[in-house]
Amino acid sequence: MKADSSLDTCSAGNIKTMKLFKKPDHPRRWIVAAISMAVITAGIIFWAKLTKSDSVQCKTQNASRGDITVIVTATGTVKPTKTVDVGSELSGILKSVEVNYNDKVKIGQVLATIDPTRYEAQVTQSKAALDSAKARILQAKATVSETRSKLEKYEHVRKLSNNKVPSKSEFDAAQAAFERAKADESSAIAAQAQAQASLDAYQTDLSKAVIYSPINGIVLTRSIEPGQTVAASFTTPVLFTLAEDLTQMELHVDVDEADIGQVKEGQEATFSVDAYPNREFKAQIIQTRYGSKTVDGVVTYETVLKVDNSDLSLRPGMTATADIVVQKVQNAMLIPNPALRFTMPTESQSKSSRGLVGALLPRPPGSEPKKRENTNDKKNQKQVWALKERQPVAVSITTGVENGVVTEVLSGDITEAMPLIIERVSEGK
Repeated sequence: MKADSSLDTCSAGNIKTMKLFKKPDHPRRWIVAAISMAVITAGIIFWAKLTKSDSVQCKTQNASRGDITVIVTATGTVKPTKTVDVGSELSGILKSVEVNYNDKVKIGQVLATIDPTRYEAQVTQSKAALDSAKARILQAKATVSETRSKLEKYEHVRKLSNNKVPSKSEFDAAQAAFERAKADESSAIAAQAQAQASLDAYQTDLSKAVIYSPINGIVLTRSIEPGQTVAASFTTPVLFTLAEDLTQMELHVDVDEADIGQVKEGQEATFSVDAYPNREFKAQIIQTRYGSKTVDGVVTYETVLKVDNSDLSLRPGMTATADIVVQKVQNAMLIPNPALRFTMPTESQSKSSRGLVGALLPRPPGSEPKKRENTNDKKNQKQVWALKERQPVAVSITTGVENGVVTEVLSGDITEAMPLIIERVSEGK
């Protein structure tokens, strides 16, 4: 919509001239006529000034047809689609660091190595304990076999001697020895399992002494140097931060609670960053989160936008200002927003501006202000003032969307290029 404005005269009064008296013959009448003439002249001058004071200059802008776009602005941070913090569960001295900042890595690539000496010793010790447990199992099995044979022999002799030989006490002792042998075998088997578990745990620790990349990506941060001691007693220290793919980024913005109702998935947006002030990047909303954040009393909702970063211009952590297109109307009747804020002064305001003399004297013809029409209580029912034949006329309209500069007119007696009053520029000038 054109922002050109013009000055028009809202109303004007007419000044009528009056015929003067003829010169009287009598001196006294001449004096009276002179006084009368002076009074009439003063009245005419005052009347002219009063009429001129009712001539008001109004600034106008024309209604027009065009497209209107409603935009929600939000700020946020550019982030990779996926980042992984690589740490260590083990404590120890870093033997080597194999990658640096901005290095591209692949899954399984070695990033760093912790000195494995202590963990190798633990593995060796566990292997010895496992071998000892296996030997005890063999010994326990031999004892079981021996006591079983002895018990079977006692049973055979007892059967042949009709339960007379061996004595009951000897038979019971042989039977108890066999049961103890079986228990010792079970204990040895359990000890072997325990030794095997310890060995597996130490072997796992030993394998973790070499730190591998879990994803294909790029190294964003490296927090360690060779020879540095890693302490992982209570928390896992972050050694590297990897980004999976910087060609596809995300923009996380905080949308104000007053605007979140208009923001939906799939809407297009543009944004800019300080690094490229003359460039606009395109984005698309992929998620609006329900969780809120309150900062300095302002409630916002995090919204995620998908960004194509094929040329790697954008970097993680950049601050961006995004304009989200929430609504777009084509070929709409548009009026300037100042026209909606303009109100014509009422009759009481005009009288007070004329002062005491103006209130006593009659108003010039044609200068009586029009009474303002009552507007509808509905929010989208508005009233604007248009100039028709150089006279201000109130027009009731129904408004639609607005973008802070112009407003869509859904219904009302508004035509293209109609001059709308936006300001009273001067009065009595």
